[in-house]
Amino acid sequence: MPATLIGLLIAAVGVFVGAITHGVNPVFLISNITAILIVIVGALGATMASFEFTTTTGVIKAILRVVLPKPANDVEGTIRTLVEFARIARSEGLLALEAKMSGVDDLFLKRALQLAIDGSDPESVADVMRAEIKAMKSRHKGASDWCQQMGIFAPTFGIIGAVIGLIATLGHLDKPEELGHGISSAFVATFWGVFTANGVMLPLSGKMKNLSAEEVMYRELVMEGVLAIQAGHNPRVVEEQLLSFLPSAARAAWSEGSNG
Repeated sequence: MPATLIGLLIAAVGVFVGAITHGVNPVFLISNITAILIVIVGALGATMASFEFTTTTGVIKAILRVVLPKPANDVEGTIRTLVEFARIARSEGLLALEAKMSGVDDLFLKRALQLAIDGSDPESVADVMRAEIKAMKSRHKGASDWCQQMGIFAPTFGIIGAVIGLIATLGHLDKPEELGHGISSAFVATFWGVFTANGVMLPLSGKMKNLSAEEVMYRELVMEGVLAIQAGHNPRVVEEQLLSFLPSAARAAWSEGSNG
């Protein structure tokens, strides 16, 4: 099960089990449809008003990618591929890589290699790759900012829901036996506002930012490798250059594997 989904479930279990230990029935929290509507629908509407509609429609896909992620990029496998391509290009020329293109699944790597093989100057290749990385970062930022913004709005709508509940409760002062229940119901909206923000939307926003940073690092590795291949660098130099993208523990394991 993905780490993000596990984390969200742990947060929910912690909150609702904590509520039970304090004598609060979780059914009481979940069954307050009015509070949930005010918080979720209100915060959703305010967030949608803050972004272009295309950003909002893309957020669902972004959330699914976070909660149910695809396998991570094989960084070490890509380094091995790039080092091997560097050996082929240095001994047989860039055009020899044309026969290897069919075995490349990464579209970003394939496009970059094709540009280099086609004879584009290194500066143009770098510009195209940087532009694609920049566009990807912009798309990712839109989704993470959307979730963060909803996390900001949700507690405010929780307060609005609490105020509405208190207004409704104070309108029945002639029934003092109902005041306790009415006040507790009013604060359910505050609970949902704070929980929606800190238990769901802000963690999703943080995970999106982390995944985006990992993807950017991976693509920068690919860019550095392709440019080094195009420049005809020694495969050993290319390997050392690309290994700098790995954590120290992974570099140590790589060195031990190579020496073994």
